[in-house]
Amino acid sequence: MLTKKSLIGLTALGALALNAVPAMAQVTAGSQEVHAYVGETFGDDLTDRRISGRTPELDDDVTYGLRYGYNFTDAWGLELSLGQTNSAVTGLPGRDIDLDLTTFDVDAVYHFNPSGRFVPYVVAGLGYASADLDRPIIGAVNGGSVRIGDDNGFTANAGVGAKYFVTDKVSLRLDARYRYLDKVVDRFDDSLNTFETTFGVGFHF
Repeated sequence: MLTKKSLIGLTALGALALNAVPAMAQVTAGSQEVHAYVGETFGDDLTDRRISGRTPELDDDVTYGLRYGYNFTDAWGLELSLGQTNSAVTGLPGRDIDLDLTTFDVDAVYHFNPSGRFVPYVVAGLGYASADLDRPIIGAVNGGSVRIGDDNGFTANAGVGAKYFVTDKVSLRLDARYRYLDKVVDRFDDSLNTFETTFGVGFHF
């Protein structure tokens, strides 16, 4: 319910922004940005082996969060992001298990055409990821019973995107990123190669 409301809210903000005053100034040295976003995370295998004959997977699900950016120059900026994905572990012998994934990223951003209304960019950085399983994953490996809990680890991301300035203070943003997750479970863990696509609304000051 929360993620659906977030999507509706961001869409409404975007529609209002399109009717606002035309853009004049875009990415400038010393400027700051705050963005709210919502989108989709595409999952991957959680473990490096089968559990009771099946490989648990992080499900594709809605992601949302906030980003704060500071632009040192017209082109270069630093961005802090806090994201939340309320997902689930699928591919289990029994029913799916809810898994909440929280990420915190520190990214470098390079803007192309920073003085234009349409500003493409590339982004890359490192961060921290924390998983919260609703209950342990229980099964069998090589004939023995196992109990797998959640864990924390580092994350890395890299991607491309674009900001479209509808006014000198408000922008719409599309973003696509590859995300590497070191691990999210505490046994038989496997690194995850995931992708995120998001839409956001930003405010510049």
